[in-house]
Amino acid sequence: MVCPILLIAIAAWAAAQALKLVIATAVYRKFDITYLTTGGGMPSSHSALVCATAVSCGMKIGFDSPVFAVAAVLAFIVMYDAAHVRRETGEQAKVLNYIMHNWEEFKPEDFERDLKELIGHTPLQVAVGSVLGIAVGLAGSLIAFGL
Repeated sequence: MVCPILLIAIAAWAAAQALKLVIATAVYRKFDITYLTTGGGMPSSHSALVCATAVSCGMKIGFDSPVFAVAAVLAFIVMYDAAHVRRETGEQAKVLNYIMHNWEEFKPEDFERDLKELIGHTPLQVAVGSVLGIAVGLAGSLIAFGL
């Protein structure tokens, strides 16, 4: 049998990806199924996944347990990375793509493809993903563990 905590985490990730598709469709007025699997965007599925994991660990084992502490630290690392390191990488990709499309000396077709610009998250996207993950973690724990 699959660990309920893992199922809760996957449910939070899936919920975030589905919301990402709905939000992107509403904002850009274009249905793009790839939002179900892409990183970046609103809400952060990374944040939802790790927050759901931490909360469900806390609900099952206890918020004073070492397992919850490790899950919470991992969640903070992932969220920091999503909002800072990966976001900065996306900003750099925008600059590099601009250079490649406007630099007369080089032909963009000499390079395989554009760099992916939607890599990281804004702090708001991370916060919304975190809230979603916490909500799914709490609801999933109540259902799975009867707490």
